[in-house]
Amino acid sequence: MKFRQVLNWIMVLILMTTGLMGCQAKPAQPEGNARIPVAATTGIVADVVRQIGGESIELVQIIPNGTDPHSFSPSPQDLSQISQVKVVFVNGAGLEESLLKVIANAVPDAKLVEVSKSNNLIEGHEDEDSHGTGEEEHAFDPHTWTDPNNVIQWVDVIVEELSQINPSHQETYQVNGEAYKKQLIDLDRWIQNQVSQIPAENRKLVTDHLAWGYFAQRYGFEQIGAIVAGFSTLAEPSAQEIAALEDQIRAQNIRAIFVGNQTNPALAKRIADDTGAKVVVLYVGTLSNAEGPAPTYLEYIRYNVNAIVNALK
Repeated sequence: MKFRQVLNWIMVLILMTTGLMGCQAKPAQPEGNARIPVAATTGIVADVVRQIGGESIELVQIIPNGTDPHSFSPSPQDLSQISQVKVVFVNGAGLEESLLKVIANAVPDAKLVEVSKSNNLIEGHEDEDSHGTGEEEHAFDPHTWTDPNNVIQWVDVIVEELSQINPSHQETYQVNGEAYKKQLIDLDRWIQNQVSQIPAENRKLVTDHLAWGYFAQRYGFEQIGAIVAGFSTLAEPSAQEIAALEDQIRAQNIRAIFVGNQTNPALAKRIADDTGAKVVVLYVGTLSNAEGPAPTYLEYIRYNVNAIVNALK
């Protein structure tokens, strides 16, 4: 009898030990489900990251919507919000040139990832005064997102980076990435269909700065001129440059001047008054707020394409 009692107690102890071991293993599970802190510079980059990361990430957008990314300077409060992030997704190609140094100093352990690093960049020269150097600088066009096919390449970069920092959600990132790519492919087809309404001779873009090169290259437009003849909004055009642009607008019968919503339109309106063109406002480096017409990247593209087509068809 005593032997059986001892055996029963041994079995109880074994079961209790097994149960305790199971209980001790469970705390590791919430770590796999914890939301990973990440950051993105612009609203456009942030929206694409959000489509892929979903509920598994805690996303901080550094540059507020409605703000020109070329000139944004973060406050100490902005930087405090990214102090714990593991990765910062940036557009790259020179868009956030001065901001990147600040971010690197604020979060030295975070990885900076350029989503446009796989894109085939358009080369050019910045206007000689855009950085205050007094010299013309070699530059790349950073506005890669104006062609959704470039954003398809962003998706692969984001999936890879999120999978590295949160491998337990790798399959989710891959599924989300493929689903979003399909939406981008559909968007590209939609743009081609909409642009077909514009006669070939009217597919000419005059803008506030050279921001639509990738869009023009993909969809058969010619970016013939800009108020600021560079990839940044920071330069000031001379009177001679304005006069030359007005002559070009008249000579080529340009119907619209496209201006970013974060840009002061006063100069564009003056040029429009002088030439008979009209000013059309687009979203360029920023999304709208949630209540506006362009709160996501997909809606941003649709809004801009509709505005361009309606102005030129």
